[in-house]
Order: sequence, then structure tokens, then C-alpha cells
Amino acid sequence: MVRYIIRRLLWLPVVLLAVSFITFTLGYYAPGDPVEVMLGQRVNPAAAERLREELGLNRPFFERYTDFVLRAVNGDFGESYKYRGQPVADLIADKVWVSVQLGLAGLALAFAIGIPLGILAALKQGTWLDDLIVGTTLVLNSIPVFFTLPMLLLIFVRTLRWLPSSGWGGLFDSRIIIPAVVMALPGLAVITRQMRASTLDVLYQDYVRVARAKGLPESTVMVRHVVRNALLPLWTILGLSLGGLVEGFFVIETLYGIPGIGAMAVDSMFTRDYPVIMAITLLVATSFVLANLLVDIGYTFLDPRIRYD
Repeated sequence: MVRYIIRRLLWLPVVLLAVSFITFTLGYYAPGDPVEVMLGQRVNPAAAERLREELGLNRPFFERYTDFVLRAVNGDFGESYKYRGQPVADLIADKVWVSVQLGLAGLALAFAIGIPLGILAALKQGTWLDDLIVGTTLVLNSIPVFFTLPMLLLIFVRTLRWLPSSGWGGLFDSRIIIPAVVMALPGLAVITRQMRASTLDVLYQDYVRVARAKGLPESTVMVRHVVRNALLPLWTILGLSLGGLVEGFFVIETLYGIPGIGAMAVDSMFTRDYPVIMAITLLVATSFVLANLLVDIGYTFLDPRIRYD
């Protein structure tokens, strides 16, 4: 196990180097000039050239990229183009915890609702209730986030006036309800269908039949033998859910006015704030790698049959 973890961690710098090179290349050759965004299109050419030199934008590609990598290794991602004088690391640190809270709320809601629905659909296999649950989850998984969020705002904010319209007040503020629900919906559909499939698979295993033959109460059979083993495949969804969360951050935070990492990334793309874009990209890539590593490690504890050499 230790060798496996070390081997995976050794690949992390390689992955980050590849991601940084691709992102830097796209930013370098993408249309648009950060200086024009900062100063406007009618700016004095001499002033624009001075700013390009100050930001290092007139240097060759590989010189700029090498300088970025050497500084990034030490945790220095430079200063933001938009917020002059503000270190990128400090700007991102203020936003990460907001997105983490939103992501955890959405993920917890998806699992809390999806697991019982999946079990219920499996126990009612072939009935109208099973069809209703499966059909509803398919619909929820098909509706894009940029449609769901405005509809919920229209219903619960403009019409019923139950919830605030936008903003952020923390994990225990009512303003988190709508974005957390929207964040949870795609994952809820996946979790429900996976839990239904794994429950159906476990229900017909020999050890479940043996447990029932011993006269154990049905509740004991379900909790100890069915649900416990049916939950194992859901562990892998945790790693896969990170991609959905990141996608949700971009759309939900921007539309709902949440000051998180996703909204900052979208704003940085429009303002050509490349240092911020690079830092956020590397942060997301690192999160992907570490999250999937933790999922693999956790799976060995949940299922003793799995071993990594």
C-alpha cells in the first residue's frame, strides 16, 4: 500500500506540469490582450507597452513559462492582473473555503436523498414507484444547471418569497439552500441509480439468502448485509463527483453571486487574468489527483479483498 501511494504521488508533479503547460499555452495563444482589458482599447500605445513590460507579457513563451513553474514550485503564482498588487495565492485562499462549503453541502444532500431513494426503488422493483424514481432521476440528470437555478429562483424567491435571491452567508445561512440543491441534483440522479443497481445485485446474493434462512429480522438483513455491501460501489462516486462539483462551481457561483473559486475563475477568464487562471487550474488538478487517491485508499479499508501492490 505504501509503495502504491508513493508511486501515485510521484506522478502528481508530472500531471501538474502537463496541465500547467497546456493551460499556459492556451492562454498565451488565445485571442485577447490583458493590457487592453485593464486599460481599455483607446489607451496610449506607450502606456500599454510599459504595462506589458511590467507584467512580463513581452517576454518569449518559454521564458515566461519557465519563470512561472519555478515560482509556482515555491507557492508563488505571481500577482493578479485585475487586482494589482494582490498575490494570487491570497486571493484564491479567500475563495476556496466558500466553494468547499458549497460543495460539501451539495454532496451531503445528494447522498442523504439518493441512498434511501435507490434502496426504495430496488425494493419496489417493477412497480410504479420504481418507475417514478428512475424516471425522475433521469429527468433531473438531463436538465442543465443554468436552467434549474433560474427556475428555482423564480419559484422560491420571486413567487413564494421563501428564500433570499442571491449572495452568501455561510454554511448555515438560508442563502445556501438553493445553490446546494442545484449542486446536488446531478449527483443525486447518479447516486440513486447506482444504489438501486447495487442493492438489486446484493439482494440475490447467497449470503443474504443464508441470513434470511437463519431467521434474522428483515431489518437486520437489510442493514447488516444488503445496505452495507450495496454502499461499497458508491465510494467510487466520491472521486467522480469532484468533476461535477467543479462544473457546478463555475455556473452556480456565477449566477447566484457566490464569492467562490468558480465565480473567480469565470471572472478571470473574461478579464484575461492569466495568473489566477493558472493557479485555479493547478488547484483543481491537484484536487482531482488527491481525491481519487483517497478514494482508492479508502476502498481497501471498505473491501478487504482489494489490495494494491
